[in-house]
Amino acid sequence: MGAKKDFKVKLIKTEVVAAMLPMQEHWLSQSNLDLLLPPVDVGVFLCYQNPITSGILPKIWSFDSMVNVLKVSLCETLVSYYAFAGELVQNLAGEPEILCNNAGVDFIEAWADVELKEINFYNPDESIEAKLVPKKKHGVLAVQVTELKCGGVVVGCTFDHRVADAYSFNMFLVSWTELALSKPLSQLPSFKRSFLYPRCPSVYDPVIDTMYLPISALKQETTNIDHDDDQVISRIYYVKAEEIRRLQSLANCNNTKFTKLETFSAFLWKTIASDTNKNFRLGIVVNGRSRLSNGDEEQAKILKGYFGNVLSIPFGEKRVEELKEKSLCWVARAVHEFLERANHRPEPALARIYTTDEDTPALVVSSGKQFPVRKIEFGWGEAVFGSYHFPWEGKSGYVMPMLSPKGNGIGLFTCIC
Repeated sequence: MGAKKDFKVKLIKTEVVAAMLPMQEHWLSQSNLDLLLPPVDVGVFLCYQNPITSGILPKIWSFDSMVNVLKVSLCETLVSYYAFAGELVQNLAGEPEILCNNAGVDFIEAWADVELKEINFYNPDESIEAKLVPKKKHGVLAVQVTELKCGGVVVGCTFDHRVADAYSFNMFLVSWTELALSKPLSQLPSFKRSFLYPRCPSVYDPVIDTMYLPISALKQETTNIDHDDDQVISRIYYVKAEEIRRLQSLANCNNTKFTKLETFSAFLWKTIASDTNKNFRLGIVVNGRSRLSNGDEEQAKILKGYFGNVLSIPFGEKRVEELKEKSLCWVARAVHEFLERANHRPEPALARIYTTDEDTPALVVSSGKQFPVRKIEFGWGEAVFGSYHFPWEGKSGYVMPMLSPKGNGIGLFTCIC
């Protein structure tokens, strides 16, 4: 059966779900890295087959019973992940801070006139955006549970990127499923901001100036740029595991081995390069948690559970002629080199690679390798598909590789400008 391009989603019920235990209202400051993020909402969706017809479980699950499990376990999860039940409010300095007041999370129940096999995942803007992933109207997090015509279920979430990165949200998802299955939490979140305080005496690396651009400067640069003709195309692709291994074998040379992410990023950089009169930038989103411990095992253990944004986007720039003519090994080495290169309190800023103009095309790769789609099981079977999704408004292209739910390849959420 082909994809169903136009289907309707009916909102059945909306309520607010808060942490099940009372908490004292308090403020949670944003770290310097949080303050570098613009106000962007990020979506995540997970698809589950009808547990009755699929023969996954002998127990009969109704949509109401699934919703009840999700709500009760969400109430429990928000006790530890209380930031998601709060609100982002400006402080007296004009900076956003999290007011942890247990205002709660919008929880939406919906019904869609479509079967799981009919959803066009190739074009998520058409099938996912504002249909199966909710539009967050207030607070930090919104959840939507949608029953499909076939009895399958889609769990969609939208969260404020200024509060959490994908790593943090992955922790939250795993904790949510653990509590749904009456298991103890395998990882408690840490909101200890002191790990990201500037060192004393303060050390300022000039590389920061090459990676970020103040918002005030960005506004001046873009005043006279016409964006009317800009077009963004979002797509989801599937790449088999053996293809990634083949690329890795092609990239490895001279006794040098590159990671799958380095190899795949190099392949994209080399393949997409087209205009011989231009330079081409490639940036890779890096999770800095493992780099902040300085070899201290106790710090590394705490940082593993750090909740917030610990991201940087180092990038490299090469002539298109070089990328096209040189070997994949040469390009992979260039990727490896700029990743190896990767504070004072900033004014609002944006990663420079996101501010690229038409004379310097750019591509950002963000690894979703740790997206735990195979672990997000609430009691009625494993997710058969899942992905991050968000409307992309940057000038650069964006690719996010994620593991396949079956473990036999990767899925790619892409936004190409």
